[in-house]
Amino acid sequence: MKLKAFLSLWLCLVAAVWVKADNAGRVMMNWNFDWQFRMEGQTEWRQVDLPHDFQIEQPWVEPAPDERPDMSDVASNVRSRLSARGFKEMGTGWYRKQFTPDEAWKQRRVLIDFEGIMLVGDVYLNGERIGGTDYGYLGFEVDITRKLKYGETNELLVKADTGVPLNSRWYTGGGLYRDVNLVITDPQLYFTRHALQIQTPQVAAEEARVEIEAEVGFFLPANDSLQVEATVRNAQGEVVGSSLTTLRCNRGQRIREYALQPIAIRQPQLWSCESPYLYEAEVVMRHPDGREADRISHTFGIRTLEYSPEFGLKLNGQKVLLKGIANHHTLGALGAAAYPRAMEKRIQLLKEFGFNHIRTSHNPYSTSLLDLCDRYGILVVDELYDKWTTQYTGGRKEWTDQWQQQVPEFVKRDRNHPSVVMWSLGNELQQIWDLPYRDWGVTIYRMMHTLLRRYDLQQRPVTVAMHPRYRDLEHTDWPAPLARVTDVASYNYRYMYFPGDAKNFPHMMFYQSEANTSNMGPNFFEMDLDRVLGLAYWGMIDYLGESRGWPAKGWSEGIFDISLEPKPQAWLVKSMFSAEPTVHIAVQEEGKGATMWNGVMIGTKQRTEHWNRAEGSRLKIFTYTNAEEVELRLNGRSLGRQTNPTDNPKRRNQLLWENVEYQPGRLEAIAYNKGQMVARHAIETAGKPVALRLTADEDWVADGTDLMHVRVMAVDKKGRRAGQEAPDVHFTVEGDARIVAVSNGDINSEELGLQDHRRLWNGSALVILRAGRTAGPVTLTASAPGFKPVKLKLKTR
Repeated sequence: MKLKAFLSLWLCLVAAVWVKADNAGRVMMNWNFDWQFRMEGQTEWRQVDLPHDFQIEQPWVEPAPDERPDMSDVASNVRSRLSARGFKEMGTGWYRKQFTPDEAWKQRRVLIDFEGIMLVGDVYLNGERIGGTDYGYLGFEVDITRKLKYGETNELLVKADTGVPLNSRWYTGGGLYRDVNLVITDPQLYFTRHALQIQTPQVAAEEARVEIEAEVGFFLPANDSLQVEATVRNAQGEVVGSSLTTLRCNRGQRIREYALQPIAIRQPQLWSCESPYLYEAEVVMRHPDGREADRISHTFGIRTLEYSPEFGLKLNGQKVLLKGIANHHTLGALGAAAYPRAMEKRIQLLKEFGFNHIRTSHNPYSTSLLDLCDRYGILVVDELYDKWTTQYTGGRKEWTDQWQQQVPEFVKRDRNHPSVVMWSLGNELQQIWDLPYRDWGVTIYRMMHTLLRRYDLQQRPVTVAMHPRYRDLEHTDWPAPLARVTDVASYNYRYMYFPGDAKNFPHMMFYQSEANTSNMGPNFFEMDLDRVLGLAYWGMIDYLGESRGWPAKGWSEGIFDISLEPKPQAWLVKSMFSAEPTVHIAVQEEGKGATMWNGVMIGTKQRTEHWNRAEGSRLKIFTYTNAEEVELRLNGRSLGRQTNPTDNPKRRNQLLWENVEYQPGRLEAIAYNKGQMVARHAIETAGKPVALRLTADEDWVADGTDLMHVRVMAVDKKGRRAGQEAPDVHFTVEGDARIVAVSNGDINSEELGLQDHRRLWNGSALVILRAGRTAGPVTLTASAPGFKPVKLKLKTR
C-alpha cells in the first residue's frame, strides 16, 4: 500500500472509531473537521477544516513609500515592515467547534490534543480558558474531563495570534495549522503523553535487542500489580517478538517510567536510507482484574549510529554523508497548513535528486513529516529553536521560562523516529554574546543538553547551528566557546574553518548546517567528505517570507521554485549527490546576480533551459554532469567536448561553454564515461502554444485531507512546453473536492494562492485539490482565452 493511502486510511479509521463506556482501551478521534472560523473584529463565522492557515488567505500588503530597511539586527534582514513575514498582515483568528459530549464519555478521561497553534494560542471551553501555547511549533494537550457539560452543547474556542512582524524572521502562517485530536482513556490507568521510548542498543545480523520504556499514569486506590504486554510486528504485520512485564504500582506515585522486559528480534531488517524498514511496537496495559486499560503503539527502526571525527557518521557500520536541505516548515501556496501529502511530494522530489537529509530549520516540523522521513529513508537533524530569545520564541513569555517544558515535549515526541540522527537546540545564537550567564550560551546549552539526555536513551549527538562561527576572545584562531562544547560543531556557511579547527581540536566533528547556492559545488567538494558529517543547502525549495524586497514575496534562490518545478541547478545537485549518470543544460540569463544577505553571498544570475532566444545572440551555456566528458551539439553539429575537471572543486561538474551563437532548433548535451554515452539532455525551440495539458498525481483518497497536485502546461503542436505567453487559466471542479491552492512558481506574482485561476509562468502552473470525504469521480476543467478547455477525470477512493 502506498504511504499516502496508508496515512489516509488511518485517518479515516481513527475518525470513525468509538467504543461503549464499558469497553476499556484508548480512543482517538480526529477533530480536524467541521470547525468555524472568523478573524478578530468580524462577526460572521465560516466553516473550515483543518489544517488551516488563515494568514495565507490575507491579501498582499505592499510596503508604504516611506518604509526603509532596518539593519539594526543584521540577522533579521528587514527590508520593510512585512518583508520577513511574506507581506501578509499580522492578525488574530478565532476557531469555534460546538459539540455535545457523548454519554459514553462519562467515567472516562477526556483530553484534546493540539499538535500546534501558530504563532501563539489560547483554548477556551464554555468561556473558561483551559490551556494554550506560547510556542506554536510544539503541541500540547488539555484535560477536559471535569469541564464537560453533558446533555447540552459545549463550545470550544481557540484563539491564534501571529504576533508582531518582528516575532519571526520568516513567514510562519497562522491558526490551527496542524492536527487536533480528541483522546479518551481509562481515568485510573493510562499511558501518558509520548509515553514510549524505544531503542535498540544491541544490533547484530542474527539478533537485535529491543528495549522499551513506558511512562504510566495511575490513580488506583491501592498498591497492586499490573500486566503489560509488548508486541513487535514487522512491516507485514506479523508478530516477531513479545514480552510480558509485571509492574508494581505504588499508590503514592502518580506518574512513573517503567522498563519493560526486552524483546529479541531474530534476523532483523535494518533501517537505512536505501531500505527504510519499519517495525511497530504495541504496548497493552491491563487492570489487576485483567481488563484492558490502555493500548499505544509506535513505529521504529532497527539501526546503529556511530559518530567520530575520523569518519563523521556511520549508519549500520557504513559511512553516510548528510546530503541535505534546510528549509522552513511552510508548503508554498498552501502556507503553513501541514498537509501530509504536500510534505510527501516534496520528499519524493528531494529523493529523486539525490537528497537524503532534512534539517528542520529552525523549529520542530509536524509529526507527519517525521513519519514520512522514517518511511522514505530521510535523515533528520531535528531543530528546536531559532535564536534563544523571547522575541523569536512566541514573544509573549520569556524564553528562559519556556525551554524547561519545551525540551521534554520536543524530545519525547520525536525520539522514536529512526530518521532523527541528531538534535539541534538552536540557530545562529552567538551574535548575542550576553545570552543568559554571558558566556556565549555555553551554560544554557549545557543545561538544555542535560535535560535532553534525560529523555533520549539513544544518546544522539546534540548541536547548535552557528553563524558566523565567531572567535574565542582570548585565542583568536579558536572557534567560539559554544562551538567547542557542542557534540557536533555546526557552522552555517563557514565550512572553510573546518580544517583549522580540527587541527586545534581533534575531538571536534563538523557539519555544514547551511550552505549557499551561490557557492554550490565548491562548498560541497572543498570539504573533507571522508571526515565531515555533511551539509544542508539553505532554501532549496523557494518559500514565502525573507524577501529581499517587494515585489518578491519570499526567497527565490532555491533549485525548485515555489510550485515545485525544478530549476536547471537542481541537476547540478543531482550530479553531486547521486551516482546516477547525469547531464543537464542551463542557459545563463542576464540580470541581477549574487548579493550579500546576512553576511553571506547568495544567489547567482538566473539560469533557464528554454531555447527560444533572439536570433544571433551569443550565450553562456552550462552543462551539469557527473560524467567524465560532455559533448555539446547544436542542430547535430558538434561544438566540441569538455572534460569534467574533477580535481578542481570550483569547476567540478559545471562545464561552461562560452559565446555559443543561438540558432533555432535543438541543443543537446551528451555525457560519456570511458567513451560510452551514459546520459543526454536536449532543449528545443518551441512553437506557439496551441493547447493546455494537465498532469496529475496517481493516487487520491477520500479522507477529507488528501491532496491532488495537478500541473497545467501550455504546449505547442509537438507537445513541447511553450512559455512565450502567460494566459490566465481558470479552473472548475465537479465532484467532492475543492481547490485549496494555485501557484505558478513566480515569487513576484501579485496573485493570491487561494483562488480559482492563475496565469502561467514559463508555460506552467500548479493547482492543488483537497479531497472531500465521499469517494467518487472528480473532474477538473482548465480553460483560458485562445485555448480549448481541457478536462481531467479523477477518482477518489
